[in-house]
Amino acid sequence: MADDKDNKNYKVIAENRRARFDYFIESDLEVGIMLTGSEVKSLRTGQSNIAESYASVENAELWLINAHIAALSRAGVFGHEERRRRKLLVSKRELSRLWQAVGREGMTLVPLVMYFNHRGLVKLKIGVAKGKKVADKRETSAKRDWNRQKQRLLKQGG
Repeated sequence: MADDKDNKNYKVIAENRRARFDYFIESDLEVGIMLTGSEVKSLRTGQSNIAESYASVENAELWLINAHIAALSRAGVFGHEERRRRKLLVSKRELSRLWQAVGREGMTLVPLVMYFNHRGLVKLKIGVAKGKKVADKRETSAKRDWNRQKQRLLKQGG
């Protein structure tokens, strides 16, 4: 991953920061995404949001639901729907693993980050996650605040 970030083609398009606060991320997986031309052009300008979206296994296929990619004004008739369902590309083995996690273990598939990889292709990192309770969210917030305070104290003392 560090090599990807050094690459000139690597570019983060959209990040779901809220996911790490709302869910325990058990594992993550890089998947491809099927897009139209106007969607890719819109993503190159950075006009997207995956904060309210989720992934779902339906009819032996993986779908990204409720992701927003802004319409491109220059596309005209050949534009796209902003919140359409988009097919995610995974191997059959990974799909069955995800289906089991969602069905049997009660996990949720949450998009974490959308980016252009080193080859210039749009990729999506999805996390297999379990929802947090309110008390867990408070605990996470308290830990984050304590770590910030600790860093301040170390800066002042050193």
